Amino acid sequence: MFLLTTVLLFGFASGQKVIQLTYCSVNVDDLRMDCKYSLTTESPEAFCKYTQGARLLDTTDPDEEQHAPFKNRAKVRIFPGNNCRLLFKNLPNGKSNFTCNIKQTDSATAFKTSVVEKKLLLPCSAWSVLLQSCSGLLLTLMTLLMLLEIHWQ
Repeated sequence: MFLLTTVLLFGFASGQKVIQLTYCSVNVDDLRMDCKYSLTTESPEAFCKYTQGARLLDTTDPDEEQHAPFKNRAKVRIFPGNNCRLLFKNLPNGKSNFTCNIKQTDSATAFKTSVVEKKLLLPCSAWSVLLQSCSGLLLTLMTLLMLLEIHWQ
């Protein structure tokens, strides 16, 4: 039993994982979602795909086929720095679930799901990315400025 637990823990510790999933609106009806992930050192190549339930929006894996209704609406690309980006056109009103899946060869799939509500989307900008990914840092800096009583003259 101890050996099995050790092997399982080692397998989870050495696998890829999704670190962060952020999103914003490119236009009024278009979504941009960034999936930041880490990889194992053994196999630096990974495939990325975005899904909604069982429906495949798009993927970087040439062996998988995109779900037909999304061929002109969804595009997935991998950018340097282990970032997988989804551009999704004509986001419907209301809430939608999006799942980022990262798969390395001979490894389990890492994934993260986020619920996106169209009316609450912030426009894509450096400020919106800062608010989503670094809210603790932003709060610390604002508090520090208040504590130091900096007066702008």
